[in-house]
Amino acid sequence: MPDVNRVQQLLGVEIPIVQAPMTFIARARLAAAVSEAGGMGIIETLTAEGREDLVKVRELTDKPVGANLLVAGWKHDPSIVDTLVEAGVSYVATSAGDPALFTDRLKDAGITVFHVVGSLRAAQKAEAAGVDGLVVEGVEGGGFKGASGASTMVLLPLVASHTSLPLIAAGGICDATSMAAAFVLGAEGVQMGTRVLATHESGVHSAFTDAIVAAPETGTMLVSVPGNPTMRVIATDRAHAWAAEPPTEKLMDRVQQLYFDGDLDASLANTGQVAGRIDSVRPVAEVIGEMWSGCRDALDAGRARLG
Repeated sequence: MPDVNRVQQLLGVEIPIVQAPMTFIARARLAAAVSEAGGMGIIETLTAEGREDLVKVRELTDKPVGANLLVAGWKHDPSIVDTLVEAGVSYVATSAGDPALFTDRLKDAGITVFHVVGSLRAAQKAEAAGVDGLVVEGVEGGGFKGASGASTMVLLPLVASHTSLPLIAAGGICDATSMAAAFVLGAEGVQMGTRVLATHESGVHSAFTDAIVAAPETGTMLVSVPGNPTMRVIATDRAHAWAAEPPTEKLMDRVQQLYFDGDLDASLANTGQVAGRIDSVRPVAEVIGEMWSGCRDALDAGRARLG
């Protein structure tokens, strides 16, 4: 572990906590709340509304705000880099594709680039592409996942042993103890999705956040349907039905009805296993503040248990 926290330095943040780039949800209000709390708020760029929020967020915060760049969605349109530069984005997390397609362009524009990886091979490929760091995401995280992926407990120390790049841990992170564990395993920062979903500022319907709070640790499942990416979702009746008998429609066609209208039968609710550890919907600032202030205490408590 280096003497200084490189994630804080590279991202220009007070607290090395990054918000996950959730499509439709990672918008200006949530990103601003995370950045105002000292972390790095992220805005998704896959939708037109998300790209508009890259500018709108400046009405809410003057703190650093980052963006996600889904490589598969932009590989034929490099103009997205110009959009990010014009919006003053300083940090980009690339994902779902070859990082070499955008890394040089982004770095030439003065943007810090981390790439999201779910395997050692992907991490090595991203490092060869010249990224500044890696977001190492275990299979227990919500959303798109490899069906045979490794957990954060396995993946993070493995990647850490094969690279000197700064690492952000994702998957299973929700509080001070899980943040402390990530640092012990080799991370210098953490990324959260499900935990920031269950906050007042996420903008999603209460039926969705209530389902997260009610979920036990076994309350999510991986759904692998031909023609769709594998996803970790809340194990609703709809999810079980679609896993058993795949529909003809794309699984995410009506996801906004689930997110914002509260219709849990409309689509699949992307959620990580860590939902089983979330017991309330809280303000973003409380979640981030308590994580950071309690992280050292959690490390001290673990040291004490060594005797």
